[in-house]
Amino acid sequence: MNNQQLEAENEVNNEMANRMSLFYAEATPMLKTLSNATTKFVSENKTLPIEDTTDCLSTMACVCRVMLETPEYRCRFTNTDTMLFCMRVMVGVIILYDHVHPVGAFAKTSKIDMKGCIKVLKDQPSNSVEGLLNALRYTTRHLNDDSTSKQIRALLQ
Repeated sequence: MNNQQLEAENEVNNEMANRMSLFYAEATPMLKTLSNATTKFVSENKTLPIEDTTDCLSTMACVCRVMLETPEYRCRFTNTDTMLFCMRVMVGVIILYDHVHPVGAFAKTSKIDMKGCIKVLKDQPSNSVEGLLNALRYTTRHLNDDSTSKQIRALLQ
């Protein structure tokens, strides 16, 4: 066998590469990178209380939730993309919080109003938020913990 035949045998075609990526690739690479970077930041900066980071994330989630659920603020959004952006930011910071905080975003002691956040998402047309609800279902660490209330789990089913 010559080198060209060996290369042809070992080459992976596009279809096979796509199938392999389902098993090896991250579902949300950007979020995974942010989560890893935030977790690394918290672990490398022991002098900085973890609450500083988690308080910032929970505040961002709260601001987004209030902007979306309050008609007075919501009517100021002239572009629907702005609402979608707020929902994405809210879900993103919830996932980050859940990865960084020791007990996560779904615990009763969490500073994030998870019921309110999920309700805001469920009040939107389902085609625009199904991906965001799936992100909460499948990319968080603590949703299936014992400390997560049955009510919150039921909201995400």
